[in-house]
Amino acid sequence: MEKKDEFYIGYMNHLGEGTKRTTKRFVLFAIGILLLGAISFGFFQKEAVNSTFDFNAPTKISGTYQEAPYPMLRVKLGEGTFKNVLLLGFGKFGANSYLDDIKQKEGNLNGKHLTIEGNLIYYNGKTLLEIDDSQKISLTNSKVKDYVLPEVMGKQKLTGEIVDPKCYFGVMKPGYGKIHRSCAALCISGGIPPVLVTSDNNTLSEYFLLTDLKGNPIHKDILPYIGQPSLLRGEVEKMGDWYTMRIDVSQIEKLDKKSSIY
Repeated sequence: MEKKDEFYIGYMNHLGEGTKRTTKRFVLFAIGILLLGAISFGFFQKEAVNSTFDFNAPTKISGTYQEAPYPMLRVKLGEGTFKNVLLLGFGKFGANSYLDDIKQKEGNLNGKHLTIEGNLIYYNGKTLLEIDDSQKISLTNSKVKDYVLPEVMGKQKLTGEIVDPKCYFGVMKPGYGKIHRSCAALCISGGIPPVLVTSDNNTLSEYFLLTDLKGNPIHKDILPYIGQPSLLRGEVEKMGDWYTMRIDVSQIEKLDKKSSIY
């Protein structure tokens, strides 16, 4: 006798044995695919960096303002111990627009003592502060003239990749991938300092704020090199716990390597 196929009717409460078996196999197969996909996704994802962005916890810090090459606050941690906090603006912008407002009232701020409220970003020994309102910046002592000269380290040849420190150091966790390369270009063009993240084969494996040969800020000229493994040559100086590097942007050499960051 010829075997007939089961016919499923949705409004009836009865399922044929063949339909039940097929449904079970499909559900088990789908669950297996989902689990395998989840495990594979987690395995190939890069780990979130151990960084912190105090988005909902504004902090007031006080220290000596340093204008060049990029705005910083030299904060005293203890007797003879200081930390240079890099100042950034809200969103994809530098801190200059907020600092300009108080400069119009108080004049030159370089070397004077300021108190600033903002959101801290810190990672791997570096500290940054995001400012979102010029009203949160106040001149604490206008008589202080505390200039600290940078320590000259001489000419160096370094390999690494150029990033924007805001996203890379903690606002985006992790700040990796092609999308973040585009984000870094927007941040740096908006006034956030470019930072060279050096690779492990350098004599100095650190983070370097990049300037032009005269020590002035650079932004748009360096955009083609963001996230591109490169060789840079220049004069290195040490400013507290930060390094700076004076470079000729036209002399940057792109390396035939894939980005380890973007």
